[in-house]
Amino acid sequence: MEAHGAGLRRVLVLIFCITGIWAAYIYQGVLQETVSTKRFGADKKRFEHLAFLNLAQNVVCLVWSFIMIKLWSRSSSGGAPWWSYWSAGITNTIGPAMGIEALKYISYPAQVLAKSSKMIPVMLMGTLVYGIRYTIREYLCTLLVAGGVSSFALLKTSSKTISKLARPNAPLGYGLCFLNLAFDGFTNATQDSITARYPKTSAWDIMLGMNLWGTIYNMVYMFGWPHGIGFEAVQFCKQHPEAAWDIFLFCLCGAVGQNFIFLTISRFGSLTNTTITTTRKFVSIVVSSLLSGNPLSAKQWGSVFMVFSGLSYQIYLKWRKMQKLQKKRKPM
Repeated sequence: MEAHGAGLRRVLVLIFCITGIWAAYIYQGVLQETVSTKRFGADKKRFEHLAFLNLAQNVVCLVWSFIMIKLWSRSSSGGAPWWSYWSAGITNTIGPAMGIEALKYISYPAQVLAKSSKMIPVMLMGTLVYGIRYTIREYLCTLLVAGGVSSFALLKTSSKTISKLARPNAPLGYGLCFLNLAFDGFTNATQDSITARYPKTSAWDIMLGMNLWGTIYNMVYMFGWPHGIGFEAVQFCKQHPEAAWDIFLFCLCGAVGQNFIFLTISRFGSLTNTTITTTRKFVSIVVSSLLSGNPLSAKQWGSVFMVFSGLSYQIYLKWRKMQKLQKKRKPM
């Protein structure tokens, strides 16, 4: 009975994590699309300074992580010093800003698909720079994802979707997404290096350090001179409180979502987290298509399924690899 009770609690915690991640990030996606495409107020103006979302996200997550550390952190020493995040903070400032700016040029479903193809630059860099050899199955995963993203990009986008974009330009939009992935790769590698050097560094420490530097860099970029875009963004929010509220909720969803991701990884591991976040991306595309008025053709849906088939197969291969490692570790 005790084992049964523990198993039930574990299932309930998993359901809680899935619900939290899906709710936070699907709603954040809706808000991101709203802020980037909606015309606010009686003057029907667009919010042009999408990079400001990054600064707002940095500030909210900085405050959130500080509160979490004060509430839950057990030790105050042994973690990475705040200054060690300066280089990762640069790429973590530029990369996401490019991803958000891409929404001026391509639709939200296109952006989600493009940003789901992180494995492509990773495998390219691994093969060309480090001489890593991958299995045929891993290449098959990459081929499915690359083929799906490419076919989606080449297929004609509906006129209704194009009319919502600020400045439709597919090559520029996809280019910004792939640059975002490249910067993310450097950010992740730097974070791994920091945690290797300072093993006692918690997820909240990383969140605090990254968002501290992100806030500093974005503040300098947006408010460092008299006519910086930050002043225009703040003025727009004053004139259009609805936009300010959407931006605040967008940031809050990001902070809450991070909370659930950390909980999932700590209780169930990174593979479970990857599975949840991958399925969340697919649901985000469905929600965008149904609720936000981004109709996809049958061929585009085929491209979406191709991408998520490749991602699902990659998750399955990781699971198989973990199972084999666990069998080897078991004493005979």
